[in-house]
Parts: sequence; C-alpha cells; structure tokens
Amino acid sequence: MFTFTTTAALQKHLQAQQGKTIGFVPTMGALHVGHISLIEQSLANTDITICSIFVNPTQFNNAADFDKYPRTISDDRTMLEKAGCHILYAPETPDEVYRGYATQSFDFDGLDSSMEGYFRPGHFQGMANVVYRLFAIVNPDKAFFGEKDYQQLALVRTMAATHFPALEVVPCNTLREADGLAMSSRNRRLSEEERAIASHIPRILKEAMQLEITDAKQLKFWVEAEFAKVEGIRLEYFEIADSNTLQVIDSVGKNSRMFIAAYVGDVRLIDNMGL
Repeated sequence: MFTFTTTAALQKHLQAQQGKTIGFVPTMGALHVGHISLIEQSLANTDITICSIFVNPTQFNNAADFDKYPRTISDDRTMLEKAGCHILYAPETPDEVYRGYATQSFDFDGLDSSMEGYFRPGHFQGMANVVYRLFAIVNPDKAFFGEKDYQQLALVRTMAATHFPALEVVPCNTLREADGLAMSSRNRRLSEEERAIASHIPRILKEAMQLEITDAKQLKFWVEAEFAKVEGIRLEYFEIADSNTLQVIDSVGKNSRMFIAAYVGDVRLIDNMGL
C-alpha cells in the first residue's frame, strides 16, 4: 500500500494510473470493520482503491468534540494494508487539503435543514467543503459512503450530482455490533458501562419497527417514552422522515425512516433504520 501525505505526491502517482477506475473511501480515521467493508466494496468494483484519513476541523461545531476525536493512524494503516487497500492519503495539516481552495456555500434544497443540520449548525457545510475538495483531489469514479450517516449521504449525493456528475456515490449498508449498535469510531470512547447502555438504541428502534403504528406522531411518542425509561441515555432528537426528502412525515409508509441522535455520557451517537 502506498501512503501519501501531500496532495502533489498523490496526484503524481495517480497520473501514472490513467485508464484504471478509482474507488474512494473518505474517512476521519479511527477505522473499524464498517470502514473496512467500504474498502472491500471499492476493491470489488474498481481497479484502484484509495482511502483518505483526515480529521476535518471545519465540520465540528463543537471544538471539544474535535479535540476528543480518536486518532489512531498507525492502527488504521495496519487495517488498510490487511484489507488490501492500494493507497492511503493522509494529509497532516488542513492546509495540505485546502491550499488554494475558496470555501463554498452549498445549496442542498432543504435536505440539511432538519435533524443533524438543525442540531449541528455549520456541520454539513464543513463536511461538504472537505468532500468537495477531496473529490477534486482524488477524481474518483466511485465513492463509497455508509448509510449510518444517512443524511450526510443524501447531501453528498446532491453535491456530487451538481459538481461531479460523472462520479457515482455508492451507498453501503450500516454494519452493526453483535448487540445491534451501529459501528462508529465514537464507540471506542464509551466506557464498558456506557457501551451496555448504548445497546438500548438499536433495541428500541428494532422494537419500534415491529409495532403496527402508522401514525408517525404516535410512534414518535412511544419511542421517546421508551428512551425516557433508560437511565444514562439523553435523547437529542428522534424523527420519522421521508427517506428521499428527509422531511418529517405524519404517516408511516414504505419510504419512512427513523433517525436518532442521543448522548451516552458525553459521547454523541447517531443511527437510523427504515420502516
């Protein structure tokens, strides 16, 4: 596996790979099996697989969250090598990514107005700018994103359709731990006790899926009441929205999806499941 810390070195290497399809998996590191599943999807569908590791400061609306974000580059590199990843792009400073780039303001036609967009002001603009910049640097044919960050995936697709029309954004299923908790780099910040508490998130969502309730407000009330019974979880939001528009809906149908953000200790976890 080749490792590049500068944009110039990466692009020089890629120029020699003309004619080969490029798959790209952008990450912030602290890799887990879920990330590796994206690498495997890329390996199966493209000639060259590139993973980027860059903890992007502009998408953290909470400075403490940025400081606490786990950085495990040595372990990450080992995981990528074992998976068969071809290239690691690991810029060491924000300037390496953003040099010569003018920050843009992206229009997401309302997709960013609710849920994560509402509770994390500025997050999606920061995310979109770094993904735009990484797409421009790598120039991939396919980019692979997990559905755990479902709203982010929707926004990346919108941005790519406008600015990188030849790029295919490939959604990949959420991978889960044995107890159902969605795999996340933030999980490693949980204590053993907090980790057990966090397992109630997928449990309650799965139970909600089994209920024969078509009134979205009634289902939301039931879910919120269930979380109120669990000591140690602070629910930030729970919404039932249309999978395509991400707008809150009144009636549960085939395109309905549950979205949640909750704190366990000081660790913020998100998840979503289709209904």
